[in-house]
Parts: sequence; structure tokens; C-alpha cells
Amino acid sequence: MISLTGQAKIIQLVTSTMVRIRLTRVGAKNEKKFRIVVIPARSGRDGKFLENLGFWQPGPKSKFKIDKIRYDFWILQGAKPSKTVLNLIEENEKKPKQ
Repeated sequence: MISLTGQAKIIQLVTSTMVRIRLTRVGAKNEKKFRIVVIPARSGRDGKFLENLGFWQPGPKSKFKIDKIRYDFWILQGAKPSKTVLNLIEENEKKPKQ
């Protein structure tokens, strides 16, 4: 029998690897636009997602928007953000708001 602390560790391990926060591509050819989505870890880049958290449009007039409350909720649930999403959030927290 597994102790309660052992069960908690297993549950935490499973939930942290099951769901990811990452980018999915939308938009026309040569017009890159990305959605920031919560998606099962084994799904493809453009697979079915659980929730749309925001968007990112790269380029000279880069646009970025994310629902920070829902992002924090999913992080607390054990979702792991991709490196790109982490970099985007850090980069946009440093920018002064206009």
C-alpha cells in the first residue's frame, strides 16, 4: 500500500505532465498569429485545446495579450508552460504599460 504522501506525489506528477500551456498557430500564410492555449501534452501543435488564454502576433508591431487570472489558475492546477510562453510573459511584464 502506498502512503498518503506517496499518492500525493504521484497525483502531482501525473497532473503536471498531462496539460501544457503553449502556442497554436492560426492566421494565413506569411501572417503569423498564435493563440496561447491549454492543451493536453500529447496533442499536436494545432490539436484540440481545453481553453484559449490569449494571443500573440509577432512582428514590428508585436501584440500580446493573456488572461493572467486563468493562466495562474492553470499553473496552480499543474499545467506547465512552454519555454516560448514563459519568455513571452517575462518579456511583456518588463515592458512599461502605455
